[in-house]
This record gives sequence, structure tokens and C-alpha cells, in this order.
Amino acid sequence: MAGILRYGTYVPFFRVTRAAMGGRKGERAVASYDENSVSMAVEAGREALRAGGKVDALLFATTSPAYAEKLDATTIHTALDLPGGVLAASMGGSTRAGLTSLLVAAAMADTGRQVLATASDVVVGGPGGQRESMGGDAAVAFLVGPEKEAAARILGHASVTDEVMDVWRSPESAFASQWEERFGMEVLLPLMQEAAMKALKSAGVAPDTLTKVIIDSTNRRAAAAIGRGFRLKPEQMADDLSNDIGRTGAAHAGLMLARVLDDAKPGDRIAIVVGADGADACILEVTGTIDAARPRHTVAQWTESKRNDLPYTSWLKWRGILPFEPPRRPNPRRPEAPPMRRSERWKYAFVGSRCKACGTANLPPQRICIQCRALDQMEPEAFADALGHIATYTLDRVGYTLQPPIIAAVVDFDKGGRFSCQLTDVDPNKIAIGDELEMTFRQLYVADGIHNYFWKARPKR
Repeated sequence: MAGILRYGTYVPFFRVTRAAMGGRKGERAVASYDENSVSMAVEAGREALRAGGKVDALLFATTSPAYAEKLDATTIHTALDLPGGVLAASMGGSTRAGLTSLLVAAAMADTGRQVLATASDVVVGGPGGQRESMGGDAAVAFLVGPEKEAAARILGHASVTDEVMDVWRSPESAFASQWEERFGMEVLLPLMQEAAMKALKSAGVAPDTLTKVIIDSTNRRAAAAIGRGFRLKPEQMADDLSNDIGRTGAAHAGLMLARVLDDAKPGDRIAIVVGADGADACILEVTGTIDAARPRHTVAQWTESKRNDLPYTSWLKWRGILPFEPPRRPNPRRPEAPPMRRSERWKYAFVGSRCKACGTANLPPQRICIQCRALDQMEPEAFADALGHIATYTLDRVGYTLQPPIIAAVVDFDKGGRFSCQLTDVDPNKIAIGDELEMTFRQLYVADGIHNYFWKARPKR
């Protein structure tokens, strides 16, 4: 069978404490005003592909797509600078889609292809409800390929599908609805148990040989009951990340798996059970190549890199839940398709150019070198992973933004090249010339229903 070759995760910088929402302990991760499920999936995908690797297909699982009708997977594909021949597909409608995308990727990998399975969600709930306080925003990506190269090979899996009215949201509804937990538990628990038992049988593994068990469900009571039903020891249960991040929708099972893989040892066996609109279960075994598969950032590092003083009202404003007075100036113009197409690789993948005559980096890419004036002597140069430093900056308190002030900076890249762009995820009171920066894919604005994406710089996390 197939397995996970490499993986990557992303957890946003901002947190809202549950005390600010009404008194629970802990905090939840929240996507910034310029982030959505697509931009977060790009971040996770960059982590998974940082060491390179062939990608034949891209899957994107989410319940919070940027577009109701337009393939978000194509934006992720372009931002990751993947070849044009890559198959791209989106999956959604249920938080079950996250693990399902991994299983679909494994089935495709059995035919010899390498598949990047991404899952990302911005979880929004009605103010005062459990989905709001216990949810979270994050993304995860797995590069899935042949078993012989896998860092975690799939030993077995199983799925059980049934019509379950537990969580639902119609297209015109702002928030999802859910039946009371005792009803959902009565329906989901047997499905999760059946899927888990079938997966264990498929893998030829007994519950007491499992190192970690990951359980994720739309129903917290059903998730808790699974562990008791299989008589699992406390040390076998994986951290559900509820205290520091929250349940991150379609991304959550994968995020929990990544957290386990961050510390896993060769020979460890991991079970994943997901209950939502049915159930999926999967058994994996960690191999000796796990160290090479780990990304630059662990889930723990993302969790610790944060700012948790975001006002609750600011977050509601970011998500469009809290009405507010719009700026007293014209709305942003809709981005135009022809210029976007002509500069596609620069705009989405942040690929500049380097002069072959004098070696000067040119940002944006140019035909004529800004240094030696050589014509058509350029070769592409990727800058998405380049580090830089602030040469100078300014705070704009007049221009409109959902997180004032706008911070614009001139960035000098360590590999050469200078570029002026916006900063994000930064405290305006702590910014200084010389600060180290890295690039991040963000949403500049939405105009006439079109998401305008580009790259910003942030303090290195």
C-alpha cells in the first residue's frame, strides 16, 4: 500500500482566548483578516514540499472554500508553482473530507502517482455557541506516494457511510447547525466503532499494540467514548489540541496526525478514526525515514508562535459577523484577468528573475536588467522561501485595513533583490529596521466576489 512521504502544517499567528468569548479555559487559533482556507493550504503545502518532490495530483479538502463555484485547488496549485499537468480537485461538504482526501491520495498513489493532499478550514460558529469557542483554524498537507519510500506507511483502512443528520449548513446559512450531542452520539459512535474495527482487521493490528490513537469527530461525546470502548490507556490517546488551537474542521485529523508524527519513532503504530457523516479509519506504521519527512515547523512550534491578545470584536469583524461602518472611500477595484494571467507566476508563486549577465536579482521579473541593462538575459528565480530584512518601513494610519495600521516595508532579501510590500502578523509597536522576514501567501482584498491574492512579508516564525 501507499504511505506518507512528507508532511507540513500551518497554524495562524493570532489567537482569541475563550475567556474573551465567555469564560472557558484555553484559546483558539484564528486566521488573520488576510487569510482564508486557500492561503493556509498554500502555507502547509510549502512546508510539505520545501525539500522538493514530484507532485502528480493535488487534492484540497475544506468546508470553508473561498469560492462556491471556482476550483480553489487551482490557486493552491499555482501558488506552489506546480507543473501544468497536475490533476487538481477539491473535496468538501463535511469535515470527514480531510481524512478522506488522504485515503483517496493513497489509492491514487497505488497506481504510481505522488499526490499532495491538503486540508484547511476557517471554522466559524454563531456567537456564544460551542462551534465558535471550541473551533479553530489551521491547515495540513501530506505528500503521499509509494510504500517503499514512505515515512509512515498505511497498513489498513476502512470506511462506513450512512445518512447522518448531525451537522448541516445550507448554502444561504451563515452558521452550521447541529443536533444535541446525545442524538449524534447514538448514530455516530457505532459507525466509528465499526470503521475502527474493520481498519484494525485490515491492518492485522490489535488495539493494545497502537502507540497513539487519533480520534476526531463532530460529536465530542462519541470521540471520548471510542477510547473507552477499546480500553485504550491514557498514554495511547493523542492530544486533541483543543486547549491551544481548537478543532480545525477538515484539517483536524491531519493536524493531530502531524503532531504525533513530529515526535514519532520508527515502528510506532498510529490509528486515526474520524466520525462525521459516517466514519473513516486508518492504521499507519512509522518507518526509519521519518526524520527526513518532518517539516521545518512542528505543530508545537506553530502553537507557541502566536499573539493571543486579539480582541474578540476584531475577530468577529474579520469574519464578517460584526457589522461595522465601512471606510469613507471608494471600494477596491476588481482585479483584472488579463494582467493577472500575464504575471501569473510572479503574482501567485512569487518567482522573480536573475540576470545571467551580471547576477542581479530583479523583483518583479524584468526583461531588462535594472543593474546592467542587459536585454532578455534572465532566468527564473524563486523568492517565496527567501529570507530578508527590513531596510525601511512606514505605518499608514489613513489607508483602510481590517487590522490597522497598514505597515509597508522595503525588504532586502538575503539572496539579493529588494522589494516593497505589506507586512502582516506584526506588532506595529515592536517593528524595527533589520528585523528578519519571510514571505507568506495572503489575500489582499475581495472585490466583486474575486479574491485578490499576493505575497506579504511577516516576522520569521
